[in-house]
Amino acid sequence: MTLVATHARSFLFLPADRLARLDKAMASGAHMVILDLEDAVASESKPGARAALLDRWSSLSAEDKRHLAIRINAVETQWYEADCELLRHLAATGLTTVMLPKAEAVTQLASVKQRATGLALLPLIESAKGLHAVDLIARAPGVARLVFGHLDFQVDLGIESGPDERELDAVRLALVVASRHASLNAPVDGVTVNLKDAARLASDTQRSRRFGFGGKLCIHPDQVASVNELLGASDHQIAWARRVLEAAHAQSAGAFQFEGAMVDAPVLARARAILNTSH
Repeated sequence: MTLVATHARSFLFLPADRLARLDKAMASGAHMVILDLEDAVASESKPGARAALLDRWSSLSAEDKRHLAIRINAVETQWYEADCELLRHLAATGLTTVMLPKAEAVTQLASVKQRATGLALLPLIESAKGLHAVDLIARAPGVARLVFGHLDFQVDLGIESGPDERELDAVRLALVVASRHASLNAPVDGVTVNLKDAARLASDTQRSRRFGFGGKLCIHPDQVASVNELLGASDHQIAWARRVLEAAHAQSAGAFQFEGAMVDAPVLARARAILNTSH
């Protein structure tokens, strides 16, 4: 069975202490819903959130569980061990994926895998240390995709980026290159914090796609549809990809002209990638 996280375009955060909103989150069209035990839950609420999540889990269908992940607290925090104990229980009954914040070393990932075997990992790159180790993290056992936590990353480095976030171009490229080098699917970009600005969401998502990202984190259900659409293939692209692959099937040459342009191996690879993205 295919792991949903490897191909998902939209990842919607839901605070784990607000499970009354889970049905709405699941109905939003998000490919993955991330039940968040970290930043979205106050310190005093974390034990109750874990208990409520464990209680709710038994009522979820197997298909719903495939589309859920849990973001635990970082390895160095006081809540980590309790989070991992929860993971151990849920992994035995359908949980497939865990998101690890502040990922900075392969030893952190190994710690999670040791405590909750069988789970795929979504490490969040959120610091200079994480970026420095990104190639090792990408190749660590169990990693499904890299995720860019660009807000915490800016805090860690003292960056104050402008609206176009050009200051983070090199970091985004580094995550895409590390993913490709490790044969991972395209990484997942960070959130757009302005919930009312549809144009900014579209601009951010289009930038993610231009850089080679295949997914994006969302913080509100209203963001999901736009992310899914803009990171997916358009009808025009799908039609072109089908035409060019049909033309290639009829050709014996390695390169040929098609609709006024030269087609060779990279163009055909792009066409296949477009059709894969459309699924």
